[in-house]
Amino acid sequence: MDAPDLALSTDMVVVLGLVGFTLLMFMIERIRADATALVVLVALGLFGIVPAERLFDGFAGNAVISLIATMLLGAGLDRTGVLNRVAGTLLRWSKGAESRLLLLGSGFAALLSGFMQNPAVTALMLPVASRLSSRTGLALSRLLLPIATAVIMGGTLTMVGSSPLILLNDLLAAANRNLPPGVAALDPLPMFAPLPIGVALVALALAYWHFGARRWLADDAAKGVAPGRTDSYFAQAYGIRGELWELTLSADSPLVGMSVGDAEQARDAPLFLALAAGSERRLAPPADERLWVGSVIGVMGDRQAIHDYAQKNLLRMSNRLRHFADLFNPARAGISEAVIPPTSRFIGRRPEELRLRKSAGISLLAINRDNQVWRENLRRLPLRAGDMLVFHSVWSDLAQAAESRDFVVVTDYPKAEQRPHKLWWAVGIFVMTMLFAFSTLVPVPLALMTGAAALVVTGVLDMDEAYQAIGWKTVFLMACLIPLGWAMDSTGTANWIAQHTLARLGDGTPDWAIELALGLLTALFGLVVGNVGATVIMVPMAINLALALGANPVAFALIAALSASNNFLSASNPVLAMVTGPAGYSPRDYLRLGLPLMLAFLVVTVLAVNLLDHFVLSA
Repeated sequence: MDAPDLALSTDMVVVLGLVGFTLLMFMIERIRADATALVVLVALGLFGIVPAERLFDGFAGNAVISLIATMLLGAGLDRTGVLNRVAGTLLRWSKGAESRLLLLGSGFAALLSGFMQNPAVTALMLPVASRLSSRTGLALSRLLLPIATAVIMGGTLTMVGSSPLILLNDLLAAANRNLPPGVAALDPLPMFAPLPIGVALVALALAYWHFGARRWLADDAAKGVAPGRTDSYFAQAYGIRGELWELTLSADSPLVGMSVGDAEQARDAPLFLALAAGSERRLAPPADERLWVGSVIGVMGDRQAIHDYAQKNLLRMSNRLRHFADLFNPARAGISEAVIPPTSRFIGRRPEELRLRKSAGISLLAINRDNQVWRENLRRLPLRAGDMLVFHSVWSDLAQAAESRDFVVVTDYPKAEQRPHKLWWAVGIFVMTMLFAFSTLVPVPLALMTGAAALVVTGVLDMDEAYQAIGWKTVFLMACLIPLGWAMDSTGTANWIAQHTLARLGDGTPDWAIELALGLLTALFGLVVGNVGATVIMVPMAINLALALGANPVAFALIAALSASNNFLSASNPVLAMVTGPAGYSPRDYLRLGLPLMLAFLVVTVLAVNLLDHFVLSA
């Protein structure tokens, strides 16, 4: 093919610069991903690349509305305790067999992921996996990666299962404004258009673990029980062991007048879990709470260590819980684990800034990061996505704090504010919403938002809970990056890249090889900028590649959107970030188990899209 004569305009240079800036910032994480997206959005407006009257249309676009609605539908299922019943059902059907349990659990996760956002499904499945682990003795490391894989694959079942597919129709509509003369407009894909592809990918995931890769999963004995249900688990995993004690301050104690935070920082200090002063008793005393004569501290530790600490600090020691018996009742309070999701506001902040004890009544006991446990100087350790936090709290306080979605509780614990009496309302609304969307009587975003409104009207969710259920960081990121995709197309940048790519590949390169290269490049971009960023950058390029080859642009765009989720290697995939801490997976585990899966995903996607194109898309 001759070298293209398409000139590189000033607008193209600006767009390419913004793409490079996005890639760099997402890689080095100097500023947050959503802040990077905002900078790109503003730059597109200031340089006049996207007209001011259209610059913010992404916030009201169909993709964003669909994303919000699916988050609300998932929250309705969570609030009514649907998955608590699922755990019991899976156990009954599996009859304790590991292979059957993995098959059923992964299959259910994949099905759910076809109608909900992947991180939301993962958050719902973590407690289910914990309960299955506790009842079967199967290590979480044997459960979570197969389930996470199925969640990612299941997101390809429908057009609302993952952010890239939600974005795809908006990008196709934008491409219609810049098509060459004589080229037919690109029709949006219906709700279940990718279903055959998704079924093939889910079958790939189930077969991958069932017939081979399952034997490569670690089976650590320390992870053989569910988090939070036995003392031995926390003793082995975190060194948190011992009995509960009450220590009373005498008039001569050096702790008198000190704050709880300062006393905890002292050498050999035990875990401070409760404080009684006068008639007031509470778990998780704030760090700035003062200790006075007669104050009673509830601590945890070995008998000898607590005895030595009490003698050194002139404290009266008692293992009979006179003040805290009710507070330490396992039915009311206990130890739990929670993972930090990529959308958390906790990321980059230190525990001392969060003041979890004062704001939420939660004591932070330990942090598990990359299989390293931190118990000292926790207050000054900045938190990261994927960190596993060990809490001690009242269960109702934990449930209330978890509503913020800043952490996902892995431990199966008694939750307050559940609405089991609304369960069938939630299930019925969910099913009717999907049927409504499938019927094409109204656009999919309207059908989904109708279901979300029905959840509020019927009392499954109230409006405050609905606001809390929305992952605003994800919504903002998508809305800000959508105009970058428009700019790639409208300025001719995507066409320029496509023409130069084809010129270097040569005339004899078969379409399937170009499709494989497209899918691989999109997957690599996804590792760096996430699935939304990869979709915005690569779908316009895919459409222009197809136009240059005389192929079906919708098929090429679909390959790019599907490949944006093809990430089984790094925690830049929110699903993997959420399971890394609970299961203790290492980067080596992802490389060993995820790389073959990524290559298989790519081949199956290209093959399935071409079959779908031959029989359906081009029909």
